[in-house]
Amino acid sequence: MAGLEGIINLDKPTGLTSAKALYRVRKLTGQRKSGHAGTLDPGASGVLLLCLGRGTKLVERLMDHPKVYRTTARLDVTSESLDADSPLQPVPCDRVPALEQVQVALAGLTGAIEQVPPTISALKVGGRAAYKLARAGQAPALAARTVQVYWIELHRYEWPEVELTVACGRGTYVRALARDLGAQLGLGGCVMDLRRLAVGPFRAEEAWTLERLDNSAPEEYLISLESGARLATTMPTTPVRPPGSVDFAGE
Repeated sequence: MAGLEGIINLDKPTGLTSAKALYRVRKLTGQRKSGHAGTLDPGASGVLLLCLGRGTKLVERLMDHPKVYRTTARLDVTSESLDADSPLQPVPCDRVPALEQVQVALAGLTGAIEQVPPTISALKVGGRAAYKLARAGQAPALAARTVQVYWIELHRYEWPEVELTVACGRGTYVRALARDLGAQLGLGGCVMDLRRLAVGPFRAEEAWTLERLDNSAPEEYLISLESGARLATTMPTTPVRPPGSVDFAGE
């Protein structure tokens, strides 16, 4: 199977880094020239695009496509990593916010916003990953940067949890959105689970698990170089909002 070229839409499981998921697929396909388009945290699952052979030239274009995530976050806790991968730390709450307050806070997190990335992230600072510096006791002061949040759908608010679907552009951290949602309410903000539902036209319902890949032929799971290039070069569009979704931005 050496020499495979194209894209695999992998449904990355939780508990596995993106790098280790790629390594598993390298062993399976025999293609060492490979990379992934957009890291998923170990605690996150869903669409991870793996590019093989000459398909690696498509990585940057694929990363520019908008992404859709489903997440559940808690507003009564925080953690070093802003998710459940680190010990949870309680955050006091003097008054539980009303639904309307949560909606107003979400409205402030849509559009082109300034976002400070989480300290525990793969973002490079002086050539080293921010999370490695933080865990070495040298936590960097990361600057805010402009990111695009197309829309946020609130599915459920039952204190202290909010369940959201988020459509966003490149470089947006859902963990940071949870932190900033809580900050606007004077509370905590910590992602408890996260699933990437889509990257551009690549959707989770069409993704392949590692187990299915292991029991299938390449012609079943491999998106050809030609098809992958066509999909990668399609101009990114705003992800379709769920039917009946609430428009917090009031557009």
